[in-house]
Amino acid sequence: MIPAVLPTYNRAPLSFVSGQGAWLTEADGRRFLDFAAGIAVNALGHAHPDLVRVLSEQAAQLWHVSNLYHIPAQEALAAQLVDLTFADTVFFTNSGTESCELAVKMARKYWFEQGQSDRVEIITFSGSFHGRSAAGIAAAGSEKMTHGFAPLLPGFTHLDWGDLDGLKALLTSEQAGKIAAVLLEPVQGEGGIRPIADADLQAIRALCDAAGALLILDEVQCGMGRTGRLFAYEWAGVLPDIMMVAKGIGGGFPLGAVLATENAASGMTAGTHGSTYGGNPLGCAVGLEVLRHVSDPAFLDEISRKAGFLRQQLEALVAAHPDVFAEVRGSGLMIGLVCRTPNMDVVQAGYGQELLTVPAADNVVRLLPPLTVSEDEISQAVDRLDRAASQIAAVAV
Repeated sequence: MIPAVLPTYNRAPLSFVSGQGAWLTEADGRRFLDFAAGIAVNALGHAHPDLVRVLSEQAAQLWHVSNLYHIPAQEALAAQLVDLTFADTVFFTNSGTESCELAVKMARKYWFEQGQSDRVEIITFSGSFHGRSAAGIAAAGSEKMTHGFAPLLPGFTHLDWGDLDGLKALLTSEQAGKIAAVLLEPVQGEGGIRPIADADLQAIRALCDAAGALLILDEVQCGMGRTGRLFAYEWAGVLPDIMMVAKGIGGGFPLGAVLATENAASGMTAGTHGSTYGGNPLGCAVGLEVLRHVSDPAFLDEISRKAGFLRQQLEALVAAHPDVFAEVRGSGLMIGLVCRTPNMDVVQAGYGQELLTVPAADNVVRLLPPLTVSEDEISQAVDRLDRAASQIAAVAV
């Protein structure tokens, strides 16, 4: 008999009942150090007092009215995001998947309004993850994502990750006039914590400019302070035309956004897109408080400092367990441990040490702690990984 909850997840045998900061308490009373953070969602950790306060205050006043009316918190959050980024305008969603849908629509609508209705092709890269919607899986294009869901949404061209020569060839070919945009993650998350080099992102921006194509960045996982800047694109000094945001922006409350320049968003006029819940008073109240913390330069500097501390300890861990780990890669507090043994062995051994991590492609274990994690908690996490690796090595002998 099929369970009441559709069985689309391979869940770990854990049920958490409460959380505080970087810690989660299991139903049986065990306390786990959370270096998953809801897959980079709980940017300020669990039950952050400021988020609890603003959510409670807003819940006592107003939950939902729909976008038929002005929502003051939504307008305030949009204004702050515009002030802090490249964007001129913001549309609020409930998730990264919804943000992907709008980003694709926005790029294609832009060219339609420019009188180039056949300019619909969007170039993406292998290893990408842009959500589970029809547009998201078509954009990623992997067999794992698309198997059984044909016919796929057309209009996506897939290149190998990092294939700048292939991108240049497309954007300088006779087909360039049919390319609407290039879509990529500055740091791939599901693809195995693979950052694109600053020089490569700069080169992609220049190629888009030369061809007239839009640049769409997916910062759903790597944005909101995760890399030590508010958004990862800042490290390369490039500006996108459209950007997808979600996960950390709500600190655990479902919230997403699409940020865009006035030019890129010019086709999205009244009636072209909508959302019943997107930008609701509850989500935007929390989003404003998350942004207040994460946009603080001192907070971002602290992320970079702690990231350096974490990376140093992980490099030592890799050196101590060369049969288990191959290398450390990533940016800020978005770190990947490339494994020699199956990555799920490391994740599951971590459960035994009461540590939560996240698997990814390319045999990687993701470390995505709350941005508020302490140095002591970082040291504890690495100690637990050390014990997990020793256990794996002992079994292999």
